[in-house]
Amino acid sequence: MRFRPVIGIRHLQALLLFLAVCVNFLARNTVSVALVAMTDAASANPDFPEYAWTEAQKSYILSSFYWGYVVTQFPSGLLVRRFGTKIVLLIPSLTTGVFSCLTPYFISWGGWVAFCVLRVILGLSQGLIFPAILAHVAKWSPPKDRNKLGIVAHSGTACGLLLAMAVSGLIAESPMGWPGIFYVTTGICVVWCILWMFLAADNAPSSRLITREERDYIERSMQREDGFHKKKIPVPWRAIFTSPAFIALLTVSSSQGWTNSMMSQQTPAYMHGVLEMDIKSNALFSALPYLAMWLTSFVFLAFADVAMSRKWMSLNVMRKSVNTVASWGAAAALIGIGFLDKSQTEWAVALMTLKSALISGTGVGSVINTIDLSPNHSGMIMGITTASATILSVLTSLVVGVIVTDTSSRAQWQIVFGLTAAVFFVGNLVYIIWGSTDLQPWDAADFLKPRDVERNSDKSSCKKEKEALQAIEMTTNKTT
Repeated sequence: MRFRPVIGIRHLQALLLFLAVCVNFLARNTVSVALVAMTDAASANPDFPEYAWTEAQKSYILSSFYWGYVVTQFPSGLLVRRFGTKIVLLIPSLTTGVFSCLTPYFISWGGWVAFCVLRVILGLSQGLIFPAILAHVAKWSPPKDRNKLGIVAHSGTACGLLLAMAVSGLIAESPMGWPGIFYVTTGICVVWCILWMFLAADNAPSSRLITREERDYIERSMQREDGFHKKKIPVPWRAIFTSPAFIALLTVSSSQGWTNSMMSQQTPAYMHGVLEMDIKSNALFSALPYLAMWLTSFVFLAFADVAMSRKWMSLNVMRKSVNTVASWGAAAALIGIGFLDKSQTEWAVALMTLKSALISGTGVGSVINTIDLSPNHSGMIMGITTASATILSVLTSLVVGVIVTDTSSRAQWQIVFGLTAAVFFVGNLVYIIWGSTDLQPWDAADFLKPRDVERNSDKSSCKKEKEALQAIEMTTNKTT
């Protein structure tokens, strides 16, 4: 029986990935709370500048991040294949730290337009994150550890959102004011960059910290021969884009992108406009759903592990069942939220919390499915699916800017929440019908080679056989 280290460097890599996602999500989502303080100084610290930006301008600020974010999703997979995760994943955190520090100065000089430009730059850098994350998990996670390591890394999303909502309002009210939100973000990014440089490695064989036993366990369980990581595996584009399993994953990921953007970017505006909460309670109550999301992601993980270890269901059934509870349950909660007003604040917060708790199941339900389909091309696949999800994220803020002309209008928010629920429902339905957890044939390192080699081999064999028959025939004729 092969030795299986219980705790090792693969878990350290997952922890570093968790922190990477957490730090960058903190940086990109503090803007939703900061905007409230920047446009309503009386709700935070009145000693700092206030800007009279329109709802349309604020929607441009929120969506501008995704204008850059969508551009680098696909190139990220290519960069990881060329340079490795360690270098690629350092870029977004370092860039985010530098430009977060400069944000207050740029805004004082160029207003909301300068703010949009900075957000585009942050989006360009952070577009590299998730394809690199999935590629790193795929290289470091044996099949038995895939759910655990993948969910630990992915749970950084909820934790980053939690910190962004919980801490931003408190900082905005403190003596640092809303500029302090960006300075604190810079410090956290710098700390993570230092940890990543010293502790991260592109794969198990290249790690200076890993034991031989753990390295062998990871590489053999993934059936990788020596020198595997140095190979250049061609991408079977045609096979990927004609794969029903990939198309289903692309669809459900896109629907989740729409919903996640709605939840992270628009929640503070809804609670401030419809429920009339001040920024401090707004931030704390906005953070509560993400606390539930973070904690329940591990509940779903525990269920998945028990279900698989006791063979209650197949991997395919488990992923689709969890994703259905997460998606359709969250869609129902969203519709319910739209019927509440300021006299029902507690119910609104409760439904938001329930929705977020349920939506955390998409990690086990569909996000890790990327590695199920193709460990070798997981970074590329994640780049494609995240790019599609990001396009919908851009549309989310723009659509809200068109529909919600009065943030205190419950009827307008009902349209927004109803539309979001419909997108979520349809995305999961497609995943149920065509999704799969089977390792795809196009994942094979030699997928594009065997046919040509076999065809050439067959031609050569036929030619030799024909020449041999001709020789025998000539010999027989001479003898006759």
